[in-house]
Amino acid sequence: MAEQDSYRERLTDKELLRKLDAAGALLIRGTKACGKTESAKQFSNSILKMDQNAQVPILMETAPERLLIGETPRLIDEWQEHPKIWNFVRHEVDNRKKSAQFILTGSANPEESIKMHSGAGRFTILDMRTMSWQELAFSTGKVSLKSLFEGAKIDVYDEPTDLEFIIDRIITGGFPGLIGKNVRQARDLNRSYVDLLAEVDMSRVSNTKRDPIKVRNLLRSLARNTATMVDIKTLESDIRQRDFKELSRPTIYDYLDALDRLMITENQPAWSTHIRSSSSLRKAPKRHFTDVSLAVAALGLKKETLLNDLNFVGFLFESLAIHELRVYAQVSDAKVYHYHDSSGLEVDAIVQKYNGDWCAFEIKLGIGQIEEAAKSLKKFVSVLDTNNVTMPKSLNIITGTGISYTRNDGINVISLASLGY
Repeated sequence: MAEQDSYRERLTDKELLRKLDAAGALLIRGTKACGKTESAKQFSNSILKMDQNAQVPILMETAPERLLIGETPRLIDEWQEHPKIWNFVRHEVDNRKKSAQFILTGSANPEESIKMHSGAGRFTILDMRTMSWQELAFSTGKVSLKSLFEGAKIDVYDEPTDLEFIIDRIITGGFPGLIGKNVRQARDLNRSYVDLLAEVDMSRVSNTKRDPIKVRNLLRSLARNTATMVDIKTLESDIRQRDFKELSRPTIYDYLDALDRLMITENQPAWSTHIRSSSSLRKAPKRHFTDVSLAVAALGLKKETLLNDLNFVGFLFESLAIHELRVYAQVSDAKVYHYHDSSGLEVDAIVQKYNGDWCAFEIKLGIGQIEEAAKSLKKFVSVLDTNNVTMPKSLNIITGTGISYTRNDGINVISLASLGY
């Protein structure tokens, strides 16, 4: 299979191989420029670029099966440009009766109105995100999520990370194409990413002209409310008050749907559990950009501005940490949720495996909030209905600065620079 000397291994590579071997076709999903195509190239022997090959539109109308001819695994890049190819791949998988025949990559999901067979039994699915700190070598990975599910205690690890470094990483983000770029260069590229999103991608994704100004207003509002359970009504009000523009609720719903299809946003669902208190569970998701750098780019913020608004940086850091947990959780066959009840009790992240095992995480930018976070975690455990809910495998506090260790009460304090899969 193809290899590239410059390729930096991704944590999803082993999952990619496993899922490719399990079915006739593999679908890799992820936002534009997160590295899907480069990863797929490492494991493919022929490539068809659906958005670049001039013959594709002609053959799609006359002989689409010819597009599938090539050494296997055959990579079909940007397949959503001609989504009918999905059904032809499905039929070809049925005909060949072999695994590892096709890899499909795309930076947008097609409209639901396009009729496609589900692909059950023929396709496996791999979700890719931008690069984690461990993949970028900013985290040692000494504190593995796997070990936290095993209830292991943490030896003291001193991984010094200062506030300015964290802010630099929030501005830069985890897009593979930004490796080696300085903060200024990364900021300019991320702003261009947002500009193209507003001016081109939002209209292209469903062949519907969308107002770039309105798109930018919504992106700014989402950025201002990152890592919160902001609802449509609040977004509408926020845009009116902050940007002095009107954006109707139907338009907001439409634009949010397009952002989801482009995988620019990835909301964090609420955790469903049983509690003994009379409080009710909040079911709204927390809103995040797929990479926290896009929130900074949408607002046009600079490092100096962020240094003067550490409260907002705390929300951005939470979004960054949720991204990291999602990458590492995927390796552990787990999902990331949040907890919030009507009494105001919150837990920033619940990472739960398919078998039901779970860990809880509070996320704090600085070490000054550790005691508050520990108290919140203890209160959270105290309200659980233990007749219906298993106890957590570990309670944890992720911090930006400071060291990693296990407290006397058993709660782990974990520097983001120590966390890994």
